[in-house]
Amino acid sequence: MAKATFKSGDEYIASRPDETQAILRRVRSIIRRAVPDAEEVISYQIPAYKQHGTYVVYFAGWKQHYSLYPASDRLVAAFKDDPASYEASKGTIRFPLAPCVPVRLIEGIARFLAKEAATPARVKQGGPNKRR
Repeated sequence: MAKATFKSGDEYIASRPDETQAILRRVRSIIRRAVPDAEEVISYQIPAYKQHGTYVVYFAGWKQHYSLYPASDRLVAAFKDDPASYEASKGTIRFPLAPCVPVRLIEGIARFLAKEAATPARVKQGGPNKRR
């Protein structure tokens, strides 16, 4: 069987089981609201969001969970007290496939990742740490 090659987030979501599609559409809308200037692309065959040429956040749906990527130690520490149900490991945050999507948590994660992704760009553009 040939591996699928997705050209859009719509194609990716349509390839998932019906019960997963609604959840992924919700996750997608939350990310879009949290980082409205980001462009949706496909990277590693999953939907991703780029802002100012830098990848910010990815999401994917699996058989028993959906995931957000990347999950740095700083990100996990920043949201460790959130009451939402999730598991973080190896650069991934996994959420159970459940109708209740943790909107505020996903918004916060997307904004955190956008801010974190923008930090190196500021240094490269001549921030205070640039040597002259």
